[in-house]
Order: sequence, then structure tokens, then C-alpha cells
Amino acid sequence: MASQKKAIVLDMSKYVDKSVRVKFMGGREVVGVLKGYDALLNLVLDEAHEYLKDPTDAYRLLDETRPMGLMVCRGTSIMLVCPTDGLEEIANPFLQEEGEEEGQ
Repeated sequence: MASQKKAIVLDMSKYVDKSVRVKFMGGREVVGVLKGYDALLNLVLDEAHEYLKDPTDAYRLLDETRPMGLMVCRGTSIMLVCPTDGLEEIANPFLQEEGEEEGQ
């Protein structure tokens, strides 16, 4: 068993030099170009921008961003990494419109 190679759980090499969106514990989100990573999922992002939170609703992000520049993201605080290519927001099919009653 000692001679078996460990399988790579998350292959980040295909995202190097591409734009990715990173969600952190606590609700912060940034978008940037992935420049490097390690086995603990520590990431280096360049040209990073952080999405600002709505001052009235802490769970809602605004379309406004602030520039962060070159950034090192600690792997233990990262919840999600996804490529920005092909990312599209869709309407929630489970939301009920006003006037609709539950159970019908």
C-alpha cells in the first residue's frame, strides 16, 4: 500500500491563468486570475476584485466591486472555487410568485 500514489482530489492546474470566482467562509467573494496554488488549496490570485455586500442585508452581494490586486487566499477559509467562464445566473424555479398559494 505504501507504493500507491495518492490521487489528486482537486486538480487546479486546468484553471491556472484563467479567471476564477472564490467564495470564503463568512460570505466574502472575489474574482481574479489564478496564478498559483498548493496542496492545501492556498491560492494566489492576480487582478482580484472583491464583491461588496449590501449594507442592509449581509447575505446579499452587490454588483459593485473593489480592486484587491495580487492576493493570497488561505485554503482553510475557502468554501468554493469555480471558473467564471460559462457562469450564468438563472431565475430560482422554486420561488413562488405573489398571489400563488402553497400546496397548489
